[in-house]
Amino acid sequence: MISLAYRDIGNSFGRYLFTGLGIGLLIGVTLTMAGVFRGMVEDGRALLTAADADIWVVQQNTLGPFAEPSSLPDDFYRGLLALEGVARARNTAYLTLEIGAADKRVRVMLQGIDLSVPIPGLVSGRPLTRSHYEMVADERSGFQLGDVISIHRHDYKVVGITRGMRSPSGDPMVFLPLKDAQEIQFLKDNDAVYRDRKRLQENPGLNPPGHPELINTVEAAFFSNHRVNAILVDVRPGYDNHQVAAEIDKWLRVTAYPRDEMEQILIGNLIAMASKQIGLFLVILTVVTGAIIALTVYSMTQTKLKEIAVLKLIGTPNRLISRMILLEAVGLGLIGFLSGKLAVTYWAPLFPKHVVMQIDDTLRALVITLVICLLASIAGIRSALSVPPSSAIGG
Repeated sequence: MISLAYRDIGNSFGRYLFTGLGIGLLIGVTLTMAGVFRGMVEDGRALLTAADADIWVVQQNTLGPFAEPSSLPDDFYRGLLALEGVARARNTAYLTLEIGAADKRVRVMLQGIDLSVPIPGLVSGRPLTRSHYEMVADERSGFQLGDVISIHRHDYKVVGITRGMRSPSGDPMVFLPLKDAQEIQFLKDNDAVYRDRKRLQENPGLNPPGHPELINTVEAAFFSNHRVNAILVDVRPGYDNHQVAAEIDKWLRVTAYPRDEMEQILIGNLIAMASKQIGLFLVILTVVTGAIIALTVYSMTQTKLKEIAVLKLIGTPNRLISRMILLEAVGLGLIGFLSGKLAVTYWAPLFPKHVVMQIDDTLRALVITLVICLLASIAGIRSALSVPPSSAIGG
């Protein structure tokens, strides 16, 4: 019966093959959508791995520094060091912006780090060694060693290149010294400083006669860039991360997230809407793929109803005819799956988003494809079995 299905396919092999390749494109798009979601999850975890912290301390009652804005004084880490169980506390700043020349703008996630912190994923060049005007960029940014990139007021020289360092939204990471990152994020331009200073001086409540020191104090606080988005805490061996985080919340009136909770914020909150959209696309593509396979198998069955009637007339059992149609549907699915997987392998690196293909997703897609083929063959089988043997004579 396998030879019977093989011979039947051979009669219209070109149409059969091109139909399978078309289905393969749909399966390839489905695999790509799943890979994009996996890439977002992997990028979020890579971001946490790059930070290499046990606890993230952010502004109270916020989901910072990624899902919500967060701002803390950069000397706040000293209070953390006084708590039992805290081995190390270091400031960090995050900012998403577009940088580069006028003809080549790249959206990046900028991270300000302490010079003593190693930069993960460094593949060429060197880490940051100077406190100003140096940059380490991920290779997906397109920047090369020695490039000079202008960001707001200053120029920064690319001294190192990383690989695989991206934000959950797919933006390449750029590492700067912390002081430069603070200035870029918090320091206002000259015109804005002038306007705000003039507004403060004209406010009688902040500039009472005989007390010039008050306006100076307000200006110093208002225009200060001594802020950070988060403080990364390393816990001493033997201490529980959740207990130390609870102590930080209790005594310092901030919000502290252990690593597992910050991962949940990145994956469960930050990319939650994207995951729902991708999930809906996957469902739609699966339904469309099943409909196309069903219509194809049904159409192939309709074109050979007379031959099927002849088979019935010579005594061929219904189960053999059903098996022939089922094998043709499965073959169509296998051609589609193999061509789709091959297409994803070649076009995934061209996507601006990070696409991660996991073996589990590939196997799951194969099983779903075979199930769709089995279900799609039902319409063709019912049509074939309803043909009376007498139609072979009367036609």
